[in-house]
Amino acid sequence: MNKILTSFLCFFAYTTIYAQINEVGVFLGGSNYIGDVGLTNYIYPNEPAFGVLYKWNKSPRHSYRFSYTQSRISSDDNDSKEPGRYNRGYKFKNNIKELSAGIEFNFFDFNLHEEKPKVTPYVYTGLSYFFYDNLYVLSGEIVKTDKINSSVAIPMTVGVKSNISRDLILALEVGARYTFTDNIDGSNPSNGSLPKFGNINNNDWYVFSGATLTYTFGKKPCYCRE
Repeated sequence: MNKILTSFLCFFAYTTIYAQINEVGVFLGGSNYIGDVGLTNYIYPNEPAFGVLYKWNKSPRHSYRFSYTQSRISSDDNDSKEPGRYNRGYKFKNNIKELSAGIEFNFFDFNLHEEKPKVTPYVYTGLSYFFYDNLYVLSGEIVKTDKINSSVAIPMTVGVKSNISRDLILALEVGARYTFTDNIDGSNPSNGSLPKFGNINNNDWYVFSGATLTYTFGKKPCYCRE
């Protein structure tokens, strides 16, 4: 009985301490937009993006992830190979500031308590809330107002990561955001008196592509002897 109780307490202590492994770090990369202006490439970063992130690793297979990322996004019809867009000649710039929270899932065990080199692909999803400038068309040009809009997006991220030292993890990832707005580019303003253009039945996307470098901290697990 005492042996069973000791084993149970040891297991509880192990899992509790195990859950204290944390990561904090930075994201550096680029951004691009997919919508009614300019190119339609899914991955074509043309503006710098940066952010910070925190992960709480609950197991070798999954983590709770929280992040803040910001970037300017821009697009120009003159870069498009579609004749209709090229002849229209619209272009715009907007500023994205995003808060995101969700779950990151590793395809292989990624045990931070083991110091040997490890590599795993991973996916991340959750919910993002972002702020962006209010745009609309005026005299054939897309302009912005002083108003700041906000909306929700669903992040869909894929990446691969590896521990490059005892305390540092490097990852490369691409994360597309499906937004619940069609006006990041000014094509579908909420004011019904303003002109609309493009496909108003499709919402806008934006993509963050780049690298994360995180520092791990937290207590190591206990190993109980029988």
